[in-house]
Amino acid sequence: MLTLCGSLSLHPVPTGAAMHLAAYRALGLPFTYVPFAVTDLEGALRGMRALGIRGLGVSMPFKQQVLPLLDAVDPVAARIGAVNTLVNDGGRITGHNTDWMGAVQALEEITTLAGRRVLLLGAGGAARAVAFGLRERGAVVTLANRDRAKAERLAAEVDATPAGLDEETFRGDHAILVNATSRGMAGVAPGSPVPEGVLRPGQVVMDIVYKPLRTELFDAAQRAGATAIHGGRMLLYQAAAQFQLYTGRPAPLAAMDEALRTQLG
Repeated sequence: MLTLCGSLSLHPVPTGAAMHLAAYRALGLPFTYVPFAVTDLEGALRGMRALGIRGLGVSMPFKQQVLPLLDAVDPVAARIGAVNTLVNDGGRITGHNTDWMGAVQALEEITTLAGRRVLLLGAGGAARAVAFGLRERGAVVTLANRDRAKAERLAAEVDATPAGLDEETFRGDHAILVNATSRGMAGVAPGSPVPEGVLRPGQVVMDIVYKPLRTELFDAAQRAGATAIHGGRMLLYQAAAQFQLYTGRPAPLAAMDEALRTQLG
């Protein structure tokens, strides 16, 4: 019997499906993966139960909206206050968060986090997960958002320092900068969330946007002599954690990484 997994998104992209399908093929598992375009979130969860769909990834803007519709929420996801992964066990749907693991692993490929000063941009569901992961690893986080009140609320929850998106904030002594907003995403919010000229050599800059892979922020970081991390790295590691939740098997990272690179170019 074929086991179905998939993703819930307003505008599905094939990237996640390509990684999961490659992983299923690599291990010879009887699974398949389908991206679903969703406008009725409650109806989608009824369908998940009725069709016996094993797992679903959750994209913006549903990562917080879905919480009251679930039967259970993993304790870590509950602390974060957002989910990106749903697992169906016999009709009981549990929400998990693998975004934080993806962000931490992508950064720790390059640098250590304990004691490092990090400027995190954003205050939505993705930013919540990244902030949690950074604090779990002992980073000192400044959380900046265009709506400062949102930054203040999230900062209070994760023990971070709130800030606005002004040039003074960007010129602070931060070893790492992470963009967890949608700014830079093709077809959504083009441009860079960071003013020109504030990045510097020696910084680590990660943009969680992966479409396009080379965002304006990514290119600006490279021009400035910073170490740039594209959003595909976080995407890979969060998908690997999802794979393990869906299948109970360690993810074949090499196969998933190859599929990701083929999709994103």
